[in-house]
Amino acid sequence: MEAVCLNSQPVFGEGDEYEDGGCSMVEQSDEAQEMQLKKESLPPTVGLEFESFDEAYDFYNVYAKGQGFGIRVSNSWFRSKRRERYRAKLSCSSAGFKKKSEANNPRPETRTGCPAMVIVKLVDAQRWRIVEVELEHNHPVSPEIKRFYKSHKKMFLAAKKGKLPEPVQEIHTIKVYRTAVVDAICNGHSKTDDRDDRTPVDHSKHLDLKEGDAHAVYNYFCRMKLTNPNFFYLMDFDDEGHLKNVFWADARSRIAYNYFSDTITLDTASLTNKYEIPLISFVGVNHHGQSVLLGCGFLGQESVEYFVWMFRAWLTCMLGQHPQVIVTDLSRPLHIAVSEVFPQARHCYCLSYIMHRVPEKLGGLDGFEAIKRQLNKAVYDSLKISEFEAFWGEMINQHSLRDNKWLQLLYEDRQRWAPVYLKDTSFLGMLSPVNEREGSSAFFDGYVHKHTSFKEFLDKYDLALQRKHLKEAMEDFESRNSSFELKTKSKFEFQLSKVYTKEMFKKCQIEVEGMYSCFNTKQVTINGPIVTFVVKERIEVEGSEKEVRHYEVLYETTQNEVRCICSLFNFKGYLCRHALSVLNYNGVEEIPSQYILPRWNKAYKRNFPVDIGLSEADVYSPVQWYNHLFRRALKVVEEGAQSLEHYEAVMQELNSLLTKLSLIDKNIM
Repeated sequence: MEAVCLNSQPVFGEGDEYEDGGCSMVEQSDEAQEMQLKKESLPPTVGLEFESFDEAYDFYNVYAKGQGFGIRVSNSWFRSKRRERYRAKLSCSSAGFKKKSEANNPRPETRTGCPAMVIVKLVDAQRWRIVEVELEHNHPVSPEIKRFYKSHKKMFLAAKKGKLPEPVQEIHTIKVYRTAVVDAICNGHSKTDDRDDRTPVDHSKHLDLKEGDAHAVYNYFCRMKLTNPNFFYLMDFDDEGHLKNVFWADARSRIAYNYFSDTITLDTASLTNKYEIPLISFVGVNHHGQSVLLGCGFLGQESVEYFVWMFRAWLTCMLGQHPQVIVTDLSRPLHIAVSEVFPQARHCYCLSYIMHRVPEKLGGLDGFEAIKRQLNKAVYDSLKISEFEAFWGEMINQHSLRDNKWLQLLYEDRQRWAPVYLKDTSFLGMLSPVNEREGSSAFFDGYVHKHTSFKEFLDKYDLALQRKHLKEAMEDFESRNSSFELKTKSKFEFQLSKVYTKEMFKKCQIEVEGMYSCFNTKQVTINGPIVTFVVKERIEVEGSEKEVRHYEVLYETTQNEVRCICSLFNFKGYLCRHALSVLNYNGVEEIPSQYILPRWNKAYKRNFPVDIGLSEADVYSPVQWYNHLFRRALKVVEEGAQSLEHYEAVMQELNSLLTKLSLIDKNIM
């Protein structure tokens, strides 16, 4: 991350003067510069962080000058043993009152007891954070009045000491931390650029921020950082302070990734559909089979460089833990970026994205309806690679489509999106599955449309997440406390009802019921312990017509392993009706344990191992302290949410622990 300049306009001319003591009237060489300072100086906000105390002081001083008042350090707190400042109060220069003087001609009182101030506190032994802010004054302040306060004098003297030939600039830099607010967000990108004799800015490489958007993003991050301690965000700026990319993830998203890091989808529909906000979302699947947000961001340009930045920001947020499978839109820049940042992950293209583009890409061709039917047949009905190749070739030849560039591209990349080529990859429902022509909806469907602005999206973002989290909490409660209705006498159904969440049980239940549409399970070959079966099923094709299809199922007798040619287990994470029919045919009364995935278990979060990747050596690293405590705390949270009694017990112990830690801190000071 780069350091970013808050103010880039000159505020002192070469001939400016000042007077020592008190404050005096000063002539400015360019009034427009003062107005620009007022416009660009962002107000102090709770949650803002700085690299040092001096930076915090300088920031408030720059803001104060832009508003027309001076500042001073009115109070400081030090650790008694080391004399290290850990807290300070920066006040308006009119704060408090002077002590009464016994002189014959005392100076008149200039202070008013002004309450305006900020309090900064040292956190993590390395950064200073604003923890309290009061912006209101009890006396008039205005940048129109050219007054020069003692605190402003320090800026001028520091600049004059450097003997710079160019006009002195007030510049404040803040380095971007993983949880720090970036004050330069308002440099994002404006519609005009007043710089003379410079190369014009290429606005296509920056976020297109409208009026009010920059402050909305800035204020949202400040608020989230205060109320959500594990909130994470990063911002990407160019050398001139223009905002290129933004990434963020709240505490719930980071926690969710601890549980559901196996398969993720990168939702770039807003980019594809040219929405006003270039939203990019990282989405996973929770134990109910529902979409769960794992982070999102705004992308300034669809290029390899920008995607790489976004992926690395996300990976940093998730503590370097790589997913096993990544599903994205079909895009060359995306493919290169994924290969660079996630070289070990299985990268696939989202089938629903591709199929939704069929009308756009092929709708103008003669015989479009026939082309679409044949394409669907190749994609969804092919059980073997040879069948896909035959169906595809038939479509190409019948409709003279050999020169169609889009279809050529699809065919070249078929091993990344066609289900028949992806049977060895576990998607857990993230790929548009076989026999389902409609893809799953995007995470923010209903909350984002083509003309949603940055500000509007941030207003809706919290609402969308709250509703999703509430839905998950309700599903957790129902899964733990409800008994599920059984629709068959199958022992498979009873077994699944005892371990799976409600929604996942319903999906499995459909397959158990589907066993009754399968008939004539027949053994065809034996090769040692591996037996090959063919299961026939009647399925609906078009309208009320039915067709009999044959499914080949391999059964390993010694380990009770079963695999169907439809590969539903890999695509969705549970066995198909054909595999269940073969198990039933062989007298197996319970689904083998390897096909009961722990991630669908109603107690999955409670049973989740918290010590994965941690060792005794980690105790010497503060970063690992945090990671270890964080994972341990997840276990406490899950247990505390089981009932009111659990919740009250956990809260009591947490309050006791916080009191103990406070006493330890006081003994150190």
